[in-house]
Amino acid sequence: MTLTPKRAQDSLIQMTELVLPNDTNTFGNLMGGRLMYWMDIAAALACMKHCSAPVVTASVDNISFENPIKLGNVVHIESKVSRAFNTSMEVHMKVWGEDPVQQYRYKSNEAFMTFVALDPNGNSRPVPGIITDTEEEKRLYEGALRRRQLRLILGGKMKPEDADELKALFSL
Repeated sequence: MTLTPKRAQDSLIQMTELVLPNDTNTFGNLMGGRLMYWMDIAAALACMKHCSAPVVTASVDNISFENPIKLGNVVHIESKVSRAFNTSMEVHMKVWGEDPVQQYRYKSNEAFMTFVALDPNGNSRPVPGIITDTEEEKRLYEGALRRRQLRLILGGKMKPEDADELKALFSL
């Protein structure tokens, strides 16, 4: 079965949330777990938009928090499929905080997640490929295979000696 590739831009999801008291820790900052919850939703929506099927989270890459998002600020999450493999999709996310009173935006974090598409029986199913248009989309697409191999090694699903893309980075 050959699926027609889709443009990365067509999977774009932009999600906005307001940080309320129940979303914060004792320092008045958005709790990391709450942000990860919102990011998981935004990423799943981008994948479902791309493959027109239900999806499940397969992995979450490192999430580093550059700047805290404060109570009363707005969270903006942008998610887009960066590469599609056979049944899985890597999603790139950018997160910004926005102070609506002072009217400025600041970067909070960036992350990658991987999702698997499911058929009606709950089994993995093929997904369409990705067509890249922008330089950023091309850069993310090219790096996705290395990130995938690293995920597979860390998850015990690939032997380091089989990671040709990663070995190429260290070969002279």
